Amino acid sequence: MEDLPVIDLSVYFQDPTSDAAVAECRKAAEALREYGALVVRDPRVTEQDNQCFLDMVEDYFGQPEEQKLKDVRPELGYQVGATPGLKEAPKCGTDAHCQKIIARMPEECRPQPINGPDPKWRFFWRIGEQPESSQFPQLNADPVVPEGFPTWETTMNNWGGHMHRAVLAVAELAAVGFGLPADAFTSLAKGGAHLLAPTATDLSVHNKAGTVLAGFHYDFNLLTIHGKSRFPGLFIWPRNGSKKMAVRVPDGCLLVQAGREMEWLTGGVVEAGYHEVIVSEATVKAIEHAKETRPDRPLWRISSTFFLHIASDSLLRPLLASNDPQVASQYPEMLTGHYVQRELAGISLLADAPAFD
Repeated sequence: MEDLPVIDLSVYFQDPTSDAAVAECRKAAEALREYGALVVRDPRVTEQDNQCFLDMVEDYFGQPEEQKLKDVRPELGYQVGATPGLKEAPKCGTDAHCQKIIARMPEECRPQPINGPDPKWRFFWRIGEQPESSQFPQLNADPVVPEGFPTWETTMNNWGGHMHRAVLAVAELAAVGFGLPADAFTSLAKGGAHLLAPTATDLSVHNKAGTVLAGFHYDFNLLTIHGKSRFPGLFIWPRNGSKKMAVRVPDGCLLVQAGREMEWLTGGVVEAGYHEVIVSEATVKAIEHAKETRPDRPLWRISSTFFLHIASDSLLRPLLASNDPQVASQYPEMLTGHYVQRELAGISLLADAPAFD
């Protein structure tokens, strides 16, 4: 286990032009380049808000399956509402590039084998302003509000708003750290299809050490941010290399990971970080502890995940200058909506996406 760099946003908030703030910006950019991830401390975010969110989402997923299925919207690529377990298939289970990355790893650092779709459920809840118009209405649909949860909108918007503000700040720091204008990323993300996207797995069923909850994959958005889960099990591979790290998030902090849209905008200077979630030995211990201390609560592993996206109608293209012709060919200019549709098709959530050229 290795600790990720910790970024203190309060330094930037006090004076973004100070030497200390500029140092934090460079630290954030370097962390994303070297690890594809960082830990952030935001004084505006409280652990109490995270716990309130986790309690409600546990109650939601602890319902009978037939109740949750009312909130599924396959016609929208599952981009709002619930996604059932065994629906989302990790792209790396079949992707040739992923398979090459895994084959280069030492045996002891390889991810768990992917044997079909993930058992995890999801719930996608839109956060932030929706665009007035878009070529991609399917990716910018209205939210789904579950029955029987009168505080759902308030709680989701409260925690999602915290995550949104925190990850926008990280995007600003990273832009400055890379020598770009502070709004280089955030201006493109305005009106994006940002999603508070808790994943949920029933640990009363999927609880044996080595069980894959979310198979080896990368996120295809700009930046992903998480609050602290009640159950460990997340592992990352910095720079897609031979080192496998168990993620440890200090109390009161948030985890940020780079996605494929960030890789695209930096022309590969930042690589989308590969990661997996499994039932580890630490997860098993946490399950036993939960049974003893919270016997009346649903035994579900919840992640308080938030996806920050570039807006569907914004162009994806490298922003950092490069004389390497391969950068332009590997990261061609395209609308983000087209890119997202193709990624959704690659994980079995959208059937009618256009194929890559």
